[in-house]
Amino acid sequence: MTVLITGATGLIGQEIVKQCHAQDINVHYLTTSKSKLSTEANYKGFYWNPNNNEIDHNCFKDVSAIINLVGASISKRWTKSYKKEILESRTKTAQLLQETLKAHNYQIEHVVSASAIGIYPSSLTNYYEEDTNEISDSFLGKVVLEWEAAVDGFKNLGCKVSKVRIGLVLAKDGGALPEIVKPIKFGAGAAFGDGKQWQSWIHIQDLAAIFMHVLQYQLEGIYNGVAPNAVTNNELTKMAASVLQRPLILPNIPKFMMKLVLGEMYILLFESQRVSSQKIENKGFEFTYANLRPALEGLLIEAKKLTISKDK
Repeated sequence: MTVLITGATGLIGQEIVKQCHAQDINVHYLTTSKSKLSTEANYKGFYWNPNNNEIDHNCFKDVSAIINLVGASISKRWTKSYKKEILESRTKTAQLLQETLKAHNYQIEHVVSASAIGIYPSSLTNYYEEDTNEISDSFLGKVVLEWEAAVDGFKNLGCKVSKVRIGLVLAKDGGALPEIVKPIKFGAGAAFGDGKQWQSWIHIQDLAAIFMHVLQYQLEGIYNGVAPNAVTNNELTKMAASVLQRPLILPNIPKFMMKLVLGEMYILLFESQRVSSQKIENKGFEFTYANLRPALEGLLIEAKKLTISKDK
């Protein structure tokens, strides 16, 4: 089997590639950087430039499924121009893939696309499942709504379509976790606001495994990519400090301060979404890291060992 992955060189993409290779699945990937092109037997790169509608359509040769992860990072200041980039890097890329498939009559059976839990409104009390009709009126809510609509365009080409709404991804060498623990390591850690906002997190290995599970069993529809046990921001901060054996002595960081520092992007720290993983579990998926402490212990201890080995 051969899959085409967009965003394969990113944090989540690298873990999915690793799990594909563990299952003897060949990977084609698209990259905007010619220096990242590779021609290994099971890992072949193809150039594209979505801004110019350029794509090497040979990327689809022998491919039966697409894992779509492409999208500009949301962890960068949201200027007017960058907000446009965040949206178009998700919607225009999907349109380019669809137009190319149609033009060259490639037959793809299944498209599994990333999405985000930012589509759900911020709430301290709601418990969101995939069939909720509520949509956040935030910038992120609008982005995810248009992103998912763009991905649904693959259905018009006869593809099965699945979307994985991703929560807070925990990984040892990228994503949110290193930024969360950095101030804690220096004794300057603190929760944000009142710390009651829900954080629906997931270990990167489990997230990649969800994509693989959806692909393997050809599951269609929307699935939340979160662990079964969400925690509050207070709990996340305290548990990270406990695992690192560092004290938390500072008061919580007020919302107005982070708004001054980050601008509109500050909502990433204060949005509250408690999200259910029951649907994917009902499809036979089993989490390796269902609880936060084992996830943090594995990631932070591994990261500490890597740091020590580099210093030697």
